[in-house]
Amino acid sequence: MYRNELENHLNQLLEISRFRDYCPNGLQVEGREEIHSIVSGVTASMDLLEAAISSNADAIIVHHGYFWRGENACLTGIKGRRIALLITNNINLFAYHLPLDVHPELGNNAQLAKKLGLIETDRFGEQDIAVLGEPAQPMTLSALAEKISLTLMRKPMMIGDPNKPIKRIAWCTGAAQSYFDAAIQMDIDAFITGEISEQTVHIARESGIAFLAAGHHATERYGVQALGEHLAQQFGLKHQFIDIDNPV
Repeated sequence: MYRNELENHLNQLLEISRFRDYCPNGLQVEGREEIHSIVSGVTASMDLLEAAISSNADAIIVHHGYFWRGENACLTGIKGRRIALLITNNINLFAYHLPLDVHPELGNNAQLAKKLGLIETDRFGEQDIAVLGEPAQPMTLSALAEKISLTLMRKPMMIGDPNKPIKRIAWCTGAAQSYFDAAIQMDIDAFITGEISEQTVHIARESGIAFLAAGHHATERYGVQALGEHLAQQFGLKHQFIDIDNPV
């Protein structure tokens, strides 16, 4: 398919116009016009770009792209080398941040819930980014942590009583510990996100609400994979997800 067709489809599917975000969503670096092969990944690091070039990709789709609010706009250093590599190899880079977190089917939150067997009941927070729900069946905090560990292949940091019954959960992938205070007000038993801050430990202990930090990268691997598979099925494109290991 043509680049503009893919761009229009993605922008409409993910409803990018309704989001206030920290970066531009959509086509960030323009490459060749015809697209047959796509590589997806979490972050547009040099390792991912080089792997995509080796795979003869025409386009790369990521969750974490470039041009973040407040960063130096100059194309120098690491950012300059990354973008130069894309331009030299005529590869398109598409990046979708909050729109990919929020999408009700393909989004990071929806895909994490699918992996962990969580049932969504409501949304909350700015732009409805965080999710309320429940496990398919009640379990203890330690059982939930074990399920996360086996599913994401990364042991989560767990704050709370391992024997605590978990019936009502809130979650938000990535660095969403700032939503913990709002989640506490919603009568939950546990909150799942990617990262944890120093003060969050004390808040979890004093509130009695369990906190599970399952990894920023680990919790956000699945939305971009689902998006790539959607494109492969919808348009007959070749798709490959490349996971560049990140312990955070």
